[in-house]
Amino acid sequence: MVNRNSSRIGRRQGVPPRRRLIRLEVGIPSVPVRNSQHGITEDGLYVISVAARLLEMHPQTLRKYERAGLVRPSRTVGMLRLYSEEDIVRLRLIKHLVGDLGLNIAGVELALGMFNQMLKIKSGLNQAEKSDLKSYLEDCLNEMFSVLRVNPA
Repeated sequence: MVNRNSSRIGRRQGVPPRRRLIRLEVGIPSVPVRNSQHGITEDGLYVISVAARLLEMHPQTLRKYERAGLVRPSRTVGMLRLYSEEDIVRLRLIKHLVGDLGLNIAGVELALGMFNQMLKIKSGLNQAEKSDLKSYLEDCLNEMFSVLRVNPA
């Protein structure tokens, strides 16, 4: 008669094996980074596994958001994705929009477009003079309508 428990030598029956949690406190060295937009080097970057752990998201979800164009991490010479603090903040916003508000990718794109426009309006209002204010606001509103793909009558 073959003992089915022979492969579990030293384990108690019905008790799962202990899992050890190993924490690696490793800083990311300053590496030359090819930023797709500006061609500059940056500090404070996270590889995809660390970014996923910080955000409590799966790395595949981060790749999906990159394919959808919601985030653009910089790349090393070896093409590793490196997420900046700005990318992390943006991904937290995306996580809120998807998880808490129930938006799909298209909804997130629309919400981020509107959010960016509102930030632009806010910064423009601080810089605009009263004479330029009306035309500035009209331009911003027209851009917001174009994001929504509507033409106000």
